[in-house]
Amino acid sequence: MALTIQDFKDILTVGIQLTVEKDDNKLLNAIVEKGMQITNCDASTLYLYEDDVLKFRIMRTLSQNVARGIDGEPITDIPPVPFKEENVCAYTAIHRKVVNIPDVYISEEFDFSGPKRYDAMTGYRTQSMLVIPVENNTGELIGVLQMLNAQDENGNVIPFDPQYEIVIRSLGSLAAIELANIHYVQEIKAQLHSFVEAMATAIDERTPYNGSHTRNVAKYAVILANKIQEKTQKGECDEVFDDDRLERLHLAALLHDIGKMIVPRSVMNRATRMDKDMPALEARMELLKSYYEIDFLKGKITEEEYNEKVVLLDDILEFVHRIDKVGFLQQEDFDRVQEIAKLYYEKDNGEKVFYITERERGCLSIRKGTLSDEDRKVMESHVVMTDKILSKVHFNKHYTDVPRWAAEHHEYLDGSGYPNHIQGDALDLETRILAVADIYDALTASDRPYKPPMPKEKACAILHSMVNEGKLDGRLVDWMEEAVMGDNV
Repeated sequence: MALTIQDFKDILTVGIQLTVEKDDNKLLNAIVEKGMQITNCDASTLYLYEDDVLKFRIMRTLSQNVARGIDGEPITDIPPVPFKEENVCAYTAIHRKVVNIPDVYISEEFDFSGPKRYDAMTGYRTQSMLVIPVENNTGELIGVLQMLNAQDENGNVIPFDPQYEIVIRSLGSLAAIELANIHYVQEIKAQLHSFVEAMATAIDERTPYNGSHTRNVAKYAVILANKIQEKTQKGECDEVFDDDRLERLHLAALLHDIGKMIVPRSVMNRATRMDKDMPALEARMELLKSYYEIDFLKGKITEEEYNEKVVLLDDILEFVHRIDKVGFLQQEDFDRVQEIAKLYYEKDNGEKVFYITERERGCLSIRKGTLSDEDRKVMESHVVMTDKILSKVHFNKHYTDVPRWAAEHHEYLDGSGYPNHIQGDALDLETRILAVADIYDALTASDRPYKPPMPKEKACAILHSMVNEGKLDGRLVDWMEEAVMGDNV
């Protein structure tokens, strides 16, 4: 029977469907389903070649309503087919030849004891069989497609028309190529994820003071995205966070601080306002005491004046130690630092030795955190470096937004963020999510030496205050609060 024009149309349609399928399980199912449709057969089994055997992957029998492996669940109760030539499927795999058997009960070419045992157990009658090797474009064996009991228009079992052999083989090869492409994409994606994970590890390992920050931001970003998806499903939002979008957000979160690889450790590891500058100040206090003691011994100052200076210097040092680790500097402490900065000892040659240097004054005047204005500029440059580093990485079109989201996580809706002062609708939802996640973790982190972790309630209150200032997205902060106040976060 010659193939009709409609047959060719159906075959082309199937071919197109196979090339656009991106899910490997659906693709394997399509090989079986479309092959059965084209040949009008009752049953089909797809074997995959793994570990030098043929493993059962999908089994379909229409007349007995059998459908196994179609959901991706492995078929483990049937042993794999060994590579022995007496088995028709193994023979096809070994020699890459199509085998067309009109009736297995008449044929003596192969050992059909297996199908016959199956028939005896199930009441099925295996008759015609078409076995086709499935190869990709490099000739690599992917598996074997076994088709059973072709039928005519009246449902009678007939031999498989030889015209279908090349058609099914071609479709199998096409599907195999697409399957290889899917696996290639998956491999590339896995490599990207491993690279990002390596970078995240390197970032967090650079300093003990925010060792979990990168992954915490990723965790909170995903939590918030899942909350958004939940709201969408309830009709309270119209943003859809499918697996692909969630994946890209997660990657951006893991990469958001990659620029910190360039920030000097002296800035990254600055645990207190004074940090490594403290020993120099302490030594200067002792030196000043010595100067005043010499002045006393020379009779330049009285014993009472000398004792007053010693008490003052000890008090200043105690004060410095106290405010060195305080998270937020009170105004009265700030004012006292400015007064101390005016104090000095004058040597005989007129040289002035100030109690604290200008740099120390700047460090001790830091209102919040441990970074001076100069150090903060260096730290803030990490977003510029994030953008610069990620610009050197080739992201395909599916991931083109990832580096931009990562580099914009310090931008605010009112344009007061950095480095580019982007504002309003110019900030993607992903960027807004990262901003909220980053701030929340910074507030609640337990590994910051300059401050204790902030309770969830207080952290959320600060986020809301930033909403009132026009910096953060109010909906996101509301949903973040709802998410983190749950028992599972």
